[in-house]
Amino acid sequence: MSSATPTSARVRRLPVVGALRLGRPSDVWFKPALSVVAAVAPPSLLLMTLGRLDLAPYTMAGSLCALYAHNRPYAARAKVLAWVILGMLGGLAVALVSASLTRNAVVLVTVGALLAAVQKAVCDATRVGPPAHVILTFVSSAVLFVPQTLGQAPGHLALAAAAGVWAWLVGMAPAPLRPHGPERRATAQALNAAAAYAETARGGEEGGAGARSAAYAAVHAAWQTLLAVRNRPSTTRRALERLVIRAEVALAAPADADPARLRSWARAVRGTGRIPRTGDPRREEDGLRREEDGLRPDGVGSRPDGAGQCRTEGGARLDDDSLRRDGDLLRERDELVGVAAERAVAPRPLRSRLGPLAPVAVRSALGCALAGYVSLALGAERPYWALVTAASLYQANITLTWSRAVQRVVGNLVGVLLFAAVAPVAQLGPLALVLCILACNFGAEALIGRNYWLGSVCVTPLALLVTELPGYQPTGELVTGRVVDTLVGALVGFVAAVAVTNRRAGRRVERALTTVDRAREHAARVAADPSSSPAALVAARRGLAAAVVDLRATADAAAGEWWQRALPLERVVLAEQAAHRTLAATVRRRGLLPDPGTTSTYTYTEGASP
Repeated sequence: MSSATPTSARVRRLPVVGALRLGRPSDVWFKPALSVVAAVAPPSLLLMTLGRLDLAPYTMAGSLCALYAHNRPYAARAKVLAWVILGMLGGLAVALVSASLTRNAVVLVTVGALLAAVQKAVCDATRVGPPAHVILTFVSSAVLFVPQTLGQAPGHLALAAAAGVWAWLVGMAPAPLRPHGPERRATAQALNAAAAYAETARGGEEGGAGARSAAYAAVHAAWQTLLAVRNRPSTTRRALERLVIRAEVALAAPADADPARLRSWARAVRGTGRIPRTGDPRREEDGLRREEDGLRPDGVGSRPDGAGQCRTEGGARLDDDSLRRDGDLLRERDELVGVAAERAVAPRPLRSRLGPLAPVAVRSALGCALAGYVSLALGAERPYWALVTAASLYQANITLTWSRAVQRVVGNLVGVLLFAAVAPVAQLGPLALVLCILACNFGAEALIGRNYWLGSVCVTPLALLVTELPGYQPTGELVTGRVVDTLVGALVGFVAAVAVTNRRAGRRVERALTTVDRAREHAARVAADPSSSPAALVAARRGLAAAVVDLRATADAAAGEWWQRALPLERVVLAEQAAHRTLAATVRRRGLLPDPGTTSTYTYTEGASP
């Protein structure tokens, strides 16, 4: 199938029931849920004690930053949280100044739409999330329609900044107790995904391609997590890197993998105990001592001395099993040398990552602006609800955007019913209002991992309760306004997504195919070169793995777009298969797997490749 062959534009079937299907909860669903409660509660309760709950929306803006970066290592999380807080303060500052300078609703909606587009593009380019840009857009859009003066802006920003600092401390609080918690979870997910693929491949079950793609994505995510911190790795992180290497080996040879062992390693990694070794520790220590004595499995420092044995320069006789153990240890250490070299590579510039996101940014700006304008035309007092609804829809393609629209509408409609039930309790007093807000925060983060619509059931009453912080308002008006703005935002936002076509999606698939081909050829050349260094081979393999993961994500995103030429799906499948064979060959080149059709005995000769 060639991408040069056009097909008539067609409307793909859009899911409804499937969009509402519940999934498994996140492994760490309780962490953001507890974090946001811990971040929101102290500032809100302090303001309640001072009788200034009207200022709570500004402290909550900073507190909500505690939702971010729970999948990052703590050293990287510290930087990401700091940037999120600065980004939140930047958007808040623009909103405060705009609200202070004009009360023209059309101008404010336009500013909110442009802010939403920038926030969406930057969060997607930097992969900050979940919850990505939605929280930032909610904060800045809501503040746009609160009467302000320029003199009040510094104080409101200071409140948000103080709460942001507290949110940063909350996000970093688990570090002393579990300093490698995120890396452990990512490694465990990679091991479990590799075990699932090994079982699928061994049993010849359907869905093997999907399991393989998921496993490669999990391994790639684990490496991204482990490489996110570029300082000298600790002993624990090196042990985790060895386990991810074992997951890569299982992907290269699923028929020879032991799923039960991979899962046992994953269970052990999730705990707080010692990281399991990938071999017998006594043998590894013995191998290290022999290496220090001058033995090297490539033949330097040793000489053959009969069948199945060799003699070291010191005269000690070692059998093939000992040599294989030494070889495994040194090859594993070579892998870690390559990981260290890759850790030193600088990430791609932000500008190069923003380019492909132009269609999504235009969709966000246009959809949010039109949703706000239509809401104003219908007489809404809070057009930012429609604006935020539109901003929350935009995903990687039209099909996913439609699914998010269905989830948003269903979740919000159920959520307003929940608000109608909770409002009488919240109106009992300030403490009851704060407690209801905290409960909704917890519920939203606890449930949103199952499906977006389920989390929206708690997000909707949360947003409505926040509007009551300056003073109680009629429940009926709030419910009616929210329902209308939800429908307007979802409808207009989706129409804008359809109108702004992403015809570059097919070209990006072509570019991704070219990248995979080049990465595969480079990895094959490096693997075939006996003089290639461990660092070069590891870098080539990781580059190819990253290219394959990106190809699958790009193809999946393009497959959900409308009004475009046929995609080269056959070429995508063939490229993935060839890349996976090359990845297996690079793992075999490092000696972590025996060559096909050979025994497991290694040949130790000068310059030979195991």
